[in-house]
Formats: sequence, structure tokens, C-alpha cells
Amino acid sequence: MVDTRQLEQIIAYHFQDPSKLETALTHSSYANEMQVKRRENNERYEFLGDAVLELTVSDYLFAQHPEFPEGKLTKKRASIVCEQTLFLCAQRISLGQFLYLGKGEENTGGRKRPSVLSDAFEALIGAIYLDGGMDRAVDFINQFVLRNLREIELFYDCKTTLQELVQSSYTQPLHYRLVREEGPDHAKRFITEALLGGQVIGTGEGSTKKASEQAAAYHAILKLDPKQK
Repeated sequence: MVDTRQLEQIIAYHFQDPSKLETALTHSSYANEMQVKRRENNERYEFLGDAVLELTVSDYLFAQHPEFPEGKLTKKRASIVCEQTLFLCAQRISLGQFLYLGKGEENTGGRKRPSVLSDAFEALIGAIYLDGGMDRAVDFINQFVLRNLREIELFYDCKTTLQELVQSSYTQPLHYRLVREEGPDHAKRFITEALLGGQVIGTGEGSTKKASEQAAAYHAILKLDPKQK
């Protein structure tokens, strides 16, 4: 059984209605395989959480950057609400260990899959909104998304950042190598290594090759330039 109380302690929010938290943590694979009829899966909560997140981030950026035109605000928001950065946020609260997954999803690494974790993170936002209202949802987003903007901004364009770091400090060439692909066609997971010369300096995974390269570059930056942590 999932210990939802531990997750509540991590996020510092206690649900008035625990069934909302259970729904947010229920992947469709669990509902389908276990024929769970007493509660729905988290897809509708994800839809709601995505809207709450976009509004909160838009409001924050609008207030913090009055000098930004619409196009730059849109790009900045996209960097915060994309799958890979929400995956980082989900990892920070160990969200994967609390999910209800079907056996198939469990056996193919669903607890570590960026698409599963980012969707669940949005579903958790939706659950908090439904349980405690907009103010509590905004508190959660401020704590676990907006306070980590430096890391998110680094991650969003880390391939460029890594390339610049390598060019300024190293003579060996930088390249990426796809190590393997996992999962069915509708839920592929790509694992990629970033190499400096012949040495692996970072490994990452994602639901696309580009996302896995981005993750590999991010971990490489942290290895080559620890002050970025």
C-alpha cells in the first residue's frame, strides 16, 4: 500500500478529503488492471492541474518581468511547465514512490518515467486545488516549482550551456549517444549518454530522444561545474 501520509508530510499539505490525493496518484494502468471502480484515474486531475499551473506561472512571470513582451513571457512559461522540468519537480518530492501503477507500467519503469511523473505532478496540483482551493495550490506551486527556477532555467537550455562550457574549458569533442530504448511504442523511454571525448559525463532519460539528451546534458553540467547545484 502507498503511504500517502508520508507524501503529505513532504509537501506540507494535509488533505481534507484523502480520496482526492488517491485519485491524483492513480495511473490509468492501475485503474484498468485492477478494475478500480470506486475512484477514477488521475487524467482529469492532470487536466485541471495543468490549467492551474499555467495561470499561476503566467501571473508570476507577468508580475516579475514587466519588461518582457508577450513572446518572451510565453517562451519563459514554456520552459517552466514542460515535461522535463515538471519531472525534476516530481523527483524532488519523490513522487514516483507514491504512485498506484498497474503491473505492466511498474515492470517497464513507470515510477521513473518522465511522462508519468510530470503528469502525476500536475494531477497533484489539481487535487490540492480541489481540496484546498486556489490559494493552497498556488502555495504548492511557489514552494515546489517557482522556488527552483534557477535549476529549471538551467535545465531548459542545458545543451547549449554544456556546449559553451565544453568549448571554453576542454579540447575534447562533445557528443551524445543513444544507449537504449525501453517500453512500448505509445510510452517509449530513451536513455542517452553525453560524452566528452570517450568519457561519459552524464546520463539522462526522457520520452523523446531530444528530452533524454537534454537530461544527459543537465547531469553533465552538474558534474563539470558543481557550483551550478
